[in-house]
This record gives sequence, structure tokens and C-alpha cells, in this order.
Amino acid sequence: MPVFKIHHITKYEYDRPVRESVTEIKLYPYSSPLQETLHHELVITGSPQIFHYIDYWGNRSGVFNLLAPHRVVQIDSRFVVRTIRNNVERIPFDSYLKNLLEIARNNLALLELSAPRPVKNADAMKSLVAQFFHPDKSIAQAIKDCSELVNTTFEYHKGITDTQTTIDELLEQKAGVCQDFAHMMLELLRMVGIPCRYTSGYVCPNKKGLRGEGATHAWVEAFIPGHGWTGIDPTNNVWVTDKHVKLAVGRDFTECTPVKGAFKGPARESLSVFVSVSYEDGQQFDELTQVKLSKEATSPEIDVESFAGQQQQ
Repeated sequence: MPVFKIHHITKYEYDRPVRESVTEIKLYPYSSPLQETLHHELVITGSPQIFHYIDYWGNRSGVFNLLAPHRVVQIDSRFVVRTIRNNVERIPFDSYLKNLLEIARNNLALLELSAPRPVKNADAMKSLVAQFFHPDKSIAQAIKDCSELVNTTFEYHKGITDTQTTIDELLEQKAGVCQDFAHMMLELLRMVGIPCRYTSGYVCPNKKGLRGEGATHAWVEAFIPGHGWTGIDPTNNVWVTDKHVKLAVGRDFTECTPVKGAFKGPARESLSVFVSVSYEDGQQFDELTQVKLSKEATSPEIDVESFAGQQQQ
């Protein structure tokens, strides 16, 4: 059972004072039998009171408000987590879509997570579905084949997409990062009726050199009757193991965003995100991302919503 130390700093800086920064954070390790939080320390500029709650999908979340004028907001999260080996060899390959449909029809959450969203280029999506799915194929095999298809069809390329990139844009450029790979796989699986959810977290150091090490990461969890939620990482085309640390789940990135919020004031903001993931043997991966987010002020007071620019790599 490996133990990981994760240090995640989100820092906003403004070119003039702002006020009433209302921020939502999903930086708490997900409560699961497959991981145990040993220690968590959270330090925020101004030491505001944090209102904690469990959201619709079971994620522990927090909200805080900095009322006084300020030019910097820094959220410093440090935690130690122990993960437990996933028995991927026990994933059942004898469960089929008809079994799943019987279970899902009376389960609102599964129905929500199996509903695809509108895509303009529906023909391109149908063509991709035809390459991995057949009604006689088991659910687990369809999930595995979908992951391989996404992994080989789309190029892993940093810097050409952002948090707002759509499925249609991905179909055109055929490249993106883990957030895009996850979104594409979610839509493909939902088109055939397989419930699945977006998962945010981290890929921790190992000798295999997985994409996304040292940064926030994203993958997919699909529901398999007889096994439950099963993680698969299309960016690396592997079933999720004890090298993945989970933060939150939801329909897509917007419901799992590590940090997002709004502020009042005619200011430009810049953002830096630092993530350090270290293994118990001392191996460590660091990544610092500088993201500029700006919006021209049109009045003395504006509300600016920011999804933290923390596109998951």
C-alpha cells in the first residue's frame, strides 16, 4: 500500500485590489475504500472560515469568502494519502449491456451519467462508436476498447486546448490533454448507454512514466454490474491502479474543478498552479503552470468567474 505526499498550490494575483472573492474548492481526497487520508493541511490567504459540505456526487467540498480588499489569494493544500491496490484482474468480462440497463432504469444517478450531451458532428462520434462497440461485447471489453481507441486516435499535446474546449473542437484537432481524453471517452461510452463519470486527481510517481505525473490529472470511471465503479485512464490506456489518487467525481470537469470562484472589482488576474507529488522512496515530480486569465472591466464593479485555469494534464 503506497503512501504519497501531495502539495498543491493555487495562487491568484490581481493588478489592483479586488473584494468579495468567493471560492469553491474540491481539494479533499475522495472518501473511498481504495484510499485513506493520513494527514491534510489547508492554508488560505487571510485564514477565512471554510464552509464544508458534501455535494451531489459525494465529493467533500469547501466554500470561503474574502470580503476585504486584497491583491493575492493563495490556497495551499498538503496531504498524505495511502492507496490500496485495485484488483483489476477481478474486473468481470461477463456482464453485458442488457444487465446494466435493467439496473440503471431505476437509478437516477446512473441515468444521469449515461445521458450523452449534444455534439454538432454526430456522424464523427457515431463512426468512433462503431469502432469499439458491439451489442454482443461485454461492458468491460467495450470500456477497454474505447480507452484504447481514444488513446490512439487523439494525440497527447499540451497547450492547444483549455478548460472550455468542446467535443467538436477535439474532433477537429485530434489532440489534447487528459481532461480532453476523459471528456471524449465519457461521451462515447454514454452514447451506448454505459454510465460513466469524470474523475479528477493525481497520477503519482512510478517507473512507468505515465502521462500526467506531477500535475492534476483526469480519468474515467464506468459502472460495471457486479463490480461497481471501475476506473480507466484513457490518456495512458490503463486501468486505474494504486498510483492514482482521487479528489472528486462528476459529470464533467466543471463539477470536479479543484478551485473556482468569482470576485468583485475591475481587475486583471493571473494564476499560477504548482503541484508536487512525491513517493515514499523520495522520488518526486513537480510542475508549475503559469496561466493568465484576464477580462476587461466595463464598470466599476464586475463579477468574474474563473475555473482556476487548472486544466488537468
